[in-house]
Amino acid sequence: MTGWSLPTALTVGGREYRINADYRDILEVISCLQDEDTLAGQYVALALFYEGFEDMPREDHPQAMEELARFIDLGEDPEEGPPQPKTIDWEQDRAIIAAEINKAAGVEVRSLSFLHWWTFMGYFGTIGEGQLSMIVALREKLRKGKKLEPWEREYYRQNRSRVDFKRRYTADEEQTLNAWGV
Repeated sequence: MTGWSLPTALTVGGREYRINADYRDILEVISCLQDEDTLAGQYVALALFYEGFEDMPREDHPQAMEELARFIDLGEDPEEGPPQPKTIDWEQDRAIIAAEINKAAGVEVRSLSFLHWWTFMGYFGTIGEGQLSMIVALREKLRKGKKLEPWEREYYRQNRSRVDFKRRYTADEEQTLNAWGV
């Protein structure tokens, strides 16, 4: 992969596989990779990403996962070291992210039949001052225990449900909550 082309296929185990490179596909893949059952989530992510995955030899799956991670990281090797704290949630923040990306792209990106992940992330990287940057900054301050300015406290008080990450429950937890009528 090079940064000057938009890949639509990757080579795994010496064989080229077409990939689903639309940003919506990749957001779905990322969601699967956050699955509590890591192996099941990885398997589903690979199946969503690679066309013909069902024919891919099992011994190629680790390389396929490495190539997937590299693709998500825009052709770069994923960062080594401890994981960084979460600052955005693609699902929870989707409306704000879409609005900011639309502004950066000058078009409603959700209406496009295809938008390559790398192009989508290029737009994402140009997001300047706005609601998303304010929410991310608040999350960082809260995570680090820093004092909020009076206007930040007011914004947080009025928009707490947007700023705080929502708790996600496992299927078992959901079943228990439903049984309790919660």
